[in-house]
Amino acid sequence: MKEWRFWFAEQRGTLLAIGIFVVMFTIYLTNHPAIANSGYNVATLSNIAQTAANKGVLLAFVAMAQSLVVITAGIDLSVGMTFTLTNCLASWIVVGSPLQTAGGVLGVLAVGALCGAINGAIVIFGRLQPIVTTIATGAIYFGIALALRPFPGGSVNGDLADLLTGKIFDVFPASLVVLAGVVVVVWIPFSRSVTGRGAYAVGSSDLAAYMSGVPVRRAKFVAYTLSGLLASIGGLFLTFFTYTGEAALASGNTYTLFSIAAVVLGGVSLFGGKGSAIGAIFGALAFRTIGDLLFVFNFDPLWQPLFQGVVLMIAVSLGAFGLFRVRNRLEWFG
Repeated sequence: MKEWRFWFAEQRGTLLAIGIFVVMFTIYLTNHPAIANSGYNVATLSNIAQTAANKGVLLAFVAMAQSLVVITAGIDLSVGMTFTLTNCLASWIVVGSPLQTAGGVLGVLAVGALCGAINGAIVIFGRLQPIVTTIATGAIYFGIALALRPFPGGSVNGDLADLLTGKIFDVFPASLVVLAGVVVVVWIPFSRSVTGRGAYAVGSSDLAAYMSGVPVRRAKFVAYTLSGLLASIGGLFLTFFTYTGEAALASGNTYTLFSIAAVVLGGVSLFGGKGSAIGAIFGALAFRTIGDLLFVFNFDPLWQPLFQGVVLMIAVSLGAFGLFRVRNRLEWFG
């Protein structure tokens, strides 16, 4: 197989997710009421992009977190609760002077990474199934969030929040720049490292990876830890957007379920060993655009959850449909 064909086969899911997002966002943009009223101009397009980006990046961070675990052939059902916990924590400690705010941000990120590390340690050393482990730890994380914020409230450093949720040069959404920065700082080094390649190998075949000398435990542990870290970045941004913390069970569960749909839409195999966090990001943006399209076309709000549920079911089923054409399990990872 030629090099370009191998690259295309490897990135097919990501490219498809990008294509789906571009088509859906173009439809959304061309039918947006603001465009109909004022036409195409920089200010209008910038405002629409900022609104869409600020909603999309929350799910994008959680989807990135989910993708790292799914690549190892696991699943993290606590990712939404880590997101909720760090939102509640941020509403307590990301306040005050610039130095205090910086310390608060580092504290939130550390707690998120710790949540992921706990998940990984239990899965690796306790030898429990990821789905069972993360259901249990997710309940614990939500309990802590509820203890922190039994009622919605709190605050956040307004200057930092405005900086990271506003627009750069009054044109480009700052949240997208942060998202791209996280990809460069976290995902790219991980995916190109020995540990990252080990995570893919573990997802393809745990036993084969072990027999080949791949650091199986380290690969899984780092993947789970980074998953918690990425979820905490999402929690931070939720605090920046809302200026408050809230231990909302429905929100945590929704983000968990939507993150699974996003990773599948982004070409990440639920069987592990295939896909990328970049694909998960575009899967998340595409999934968010579905809700925007429903708004643009005046879809009855009572039917919106049903429509999104159908899309979610179809998205999660996509990976299973691929098994019908697989004759040899190795083909799934080829």
